Amino acid sequence: MARFLKPICTDRHEVSDNFLKGIIAMPARRALGKEKIDSLEKLADYSEKEILQLHGFGKNAVEKLKNYMKENNLSFKT
Repeated sequence: MARFLKPICTDRHEVSDNFLKGIIAMPARRALGKEKIDSLEKLADYSEKEILQLHGFGKNAVEKLKNYMKENNLSFKT
């Protein structure tokens, strides 16, 4: 049995920057990376419903994003 296995996803889905690091979990950050959402301004172009449909996002991650965006004077589109 191998001693040092690492998840396959760490090799295939690297997030190149620290966008939202410490705010939301890695699966949600990877989902944003796949959609090329790398700034709060780009994130503000999406609705909550659209973000919730991305794999890796749930209510908790969206709530964290809403709070973080509010602190930065931004919000999801309506």
